[in-house]
Amino acid sequence: MAASSLQFTTTTTCDPLFHSQKLPKHAAKWGTIRCSATTQSKSYNITLLPGDGIGPEVISVAKNALQLVASLEEFEVAFEEMPMGGAALDAVGVPLPDETLKSAKQSDATLLGAIGGYKWDNNAKHLKPETGLLQLRKGLQVFANLRPATVLPQLVDASTLKKEVAEGVDLMVVRELTGGIYFGKPRGFSTDENGEEIGFNTEVYATYEIDRIARIAFETARKRRGKLCSVDKANVLEASMLWRKRVTALASEYPDVELSHMYVDNAAMQLVRNPKQFDTIVTNNIFGDILSDEASMITGSIGMLPSASLGASGPGLFEPIHGSAPDIAGQDKANPLATMLSAAMLLKYGLGEEKAARRIEAAVLDTLNRGFRTGDIHSAGHKLVGCKEMGEEVLKSIDSKTPAAV
Repeated sequence: MAASSLQFTTTTTCDPLFHSQKLPKHAAKWGTIRCSATTQSKSYNITLLPGDGIGPEVISVAKNALQLVASLEEFEVAFEEMPMGGAALDAVGVPLPDETLKSAKQSDATLLGAIGGYKWDNNAKHLKPETGLLQLRKGLQVFANLRPATVLPQLVDASTLKKEVAEGVDLMVVRELTGGIYFGKPRGFSTDENGEEIGFNTEVYATYEIDRIARIAFETARKRRGKLCSVDKANVLEASMLWRKRVTALASEYPDVELSHMYVDNAAMQLVRNPKQFDTIVTNNIFGDILSDEASMITGSIGMLPSASLGASGPGLFEPIHGSAPDIAGQDKANPLATMLSAAMLLKYGLGEEKAARRIEAAVLDTLNRGFRTGDIHSAGHKLVGCKEMGEEVLKSIDSKTPAAV
């Protein structure tokens, strides 16, 4: 499609898709118009899943960033917004409607805000928002979850760890996402020989599941600093014994990567004691769930960390690792940076648009350098802003030629 008419900096193109939508407030305020007669040959479809709590707020900000970098890099993006989680439960009675899964499967990538909230905590398991997320991951066959945890120089004082411990931390957790105890069978409730009610789950991994996540981890480590730590509980669990056996066997294919092994309890301790020792961590579903959340707090706030969930083929799923934060929902207090950085991961890993991804990443750093902070990362001497204003400041940094006001 050719774009040959007036184009606001925050729109992707003059595609009629956007003509019926209101322009973001910052577009009208800045008033900068960019004319383009460039033929844009690349076009992408992105499914947006705002979800619950602060999800709609942070997704709105990230969408604006995607539109702007697409315009600057001269490709098109079209969005389809679909219900999921508690919002879907309220609308149609299930946490993942068939239409939502279909949209995600047919897209080039999916960006999720957050799901869950107190309102649905007492629902039956199949009617919990979290069940919809597990179903989405399974439906998209995304088995590899990449969760970076980097302590930015601007936020080192926000970490709960001493500065000398937190400074310079830059690690990646590669979590297996569709196997293990969260999906293993048998599972359920029963009664034992004494008449006591019991609940049971199964931690199970097949060789192919371990091999494919291990290869992703080795490749990730190869592109970073060449160190991979495999985390398991092989001194107790048979599933972990097989995990360690397979990861060790694959190491010979990656002679340039230094492989080590660590029990999960020790890994949890070492992440707090000396996190800089880690480069890339690979682990199973439940251990990765816990360790990546622990690693997030080293950075100063869970509101800063993005994630990418990828499969062997097909669209990926990109989301901030924070929750829906229902206690601050609708109050313009959310930190949108994790979702904006998830959008950057979407561009890099989902669409292959690395230059556009770098624009967002650099803009986030520039915004922090200019002193803007949401409440979760605020400290004396910096300007406290809300979700919308933080998003607008990042947009200004993305397109530095755009004036702050007219």
